[in-house]
Amino acid sequence: MRARGGACAEVGLGQTPVTPSWRATELPMEQTYIMIKPDGVQRGLVGEIIGRFEKRGYKLAGLKMVQPTVEHLEKHYADLSSKSFFPGLVKYMASGPVVAMVWEGKDAVKTGRVILGATNPLASAPGTIRGDFAIDVGRNVCHGSDAVESAKAEIALWFPEGLCQHTLASEKWVYE
Repeated sequence: MRARGGACAEVGLGQTPVTPSWRATELPMEQTYIMIKPDGVQRGLVGEIIGRFEKRGYKLAGLKMVQPTVEHLEKHYADLSSKSFFPGLVKYMASGPVVAMVWEGKDAVKTGRVILGATNPLASAPGTIRGDFAIDVGRNVCHGSDAVESAKAEIALWFPEGLCQHTLASEKWVYE
């Protein structure tokens, strides 16, 4: 497989991946959208954050670093547009690159938010990303989808080109 224009394209024999023989039925895997905000990127936390999701057993289904436009961010945060902090949030999020990711696995949305910790880092438990790396709400390192439906909308907004479809060899060690 080789990436071309952000999407995956098959090369070689054109074989289609098959469901592993050890899995009796295909499990419905949930996807969530996680974004490392400009403060997380600038502080060099990208690898640490990716590592935490990988160590938990989630599959990385999409990844790119982007410099979002104000217009794109206004769409992403449209549900917050009536809040007084909205203009500052959009300005801050447009101030530097972000890392857009899609993580896949069982109960990915809920567990992804647990891995991130509470929106207010001071209320986040030690061991969570925000609990370990953030102090202020306005610089809380990551965004995570809050529901399956919002995850679908955010993935469509940030990955209009689609995602690579692949199977990890480690899946048999994560799921029974």
